[in-house]
Amino acid sequence: MNLRDLKYILAVAETRHFGRAAERCFVSQPTLSGQIKKLEDELGVVIFERTNRSVEITPVGQVILGHARLVLEQAQAIEQVARAHQDPLAGPLRLGAIPTLSPYLMPLILLPLRRTYPNLKLILSEEITDLLIARLERHEIDAAFIATAIDHADLDAIPLFEEPFWLAYPRDTPLDVQADISNQDLAGLDLLLLTDGHCLSHQVMEVCRLAERPAKSEMADLRAASLETLLQLVGAGLGCTLVPALALRSNRLAEIGISIRPLQHLPDAHRRISLVYRRSFPRQAALQALAELVRQQLPSDVQRIDRE
Repeated sequence: MNLRDLKYILAVAETRHFGRAAERCFVSQPTLSGQIKKLEDELGVVIFERTNRSVEITPVGQVILGHARLVLEQAQAIEQVARAHQDPLAGPLRLGAIPTLSPYLMPLILLPLRRTYPNLKLILSEEITDLLIARLERHEIDAAFIATAIDHADLDAIPLFEEPFWLAYPRDTPLDVQADISNQDLAGLDLLLLTDGHCLSHQVMEVCRLAERPAKSEMADLRAASLETLLQLVGAGLGCTLVPALALRSNRLAEIGISIRPLQHLPDAHRRISLVYRRSFPRQAALQALAELVRQQLPSDVQRIDRE
């Protein structure tokens, strides 16, 4: 058994196809298939059930694959430590981020990150929370910026900052002159939400004290796949929404007919952003350095969380 064999079985597990796995590993399919068969014979178990139509992972194969991911991750860590033991952010770092944060946080940190850690190779992906957590568990990414609490035994989080929500609504409405905004006021608005799967939708509903999505209003079927589209709907006069503070910095809201106001009298009108990672990830010093750099670049309208 060697690291190459482990790479082969992981490629098959991820593609569920011997031909595509061989292409990923830059070998011929007979070479890959033969090597995996030798590994199965050596171990005395079947890792993959092969048919003409599918490749399925056996129960013992699932366990073996879990160990294989850990072994390959530790092997990569050894290489990275040997190459850059004095630079915590040298080499590749695979980061994920939720779509309602990535377009607004990344422009703040990418240039400082490059200047401070020029040997870093950042690999960034943008997906909803559930997919990021699943990719973390499969060792496909190293860490992820998310906005919800985690409840996974194998994962941990570095709190970064609390980001307040602002109310975004069509210009020239009674909200312009209303003294304060209460939870009851929010519950009575035509509320626009992102599509299911975005954690921001659930957070906005919690702030507005909504147990479920509006089902009977005229706006019930208007759901956007991105925050930018959602704001365009608000600017068109179709409803209101809550927007995280960082997203307001890069939008010309007045030009598209949107007014905004803070919700300073609603103490729960914010979300907490954290950097989530596997407890077994060997380069946690790199993540701590990244977290501190993020905190240093935050604007004054969000509340940074110093190391706990």
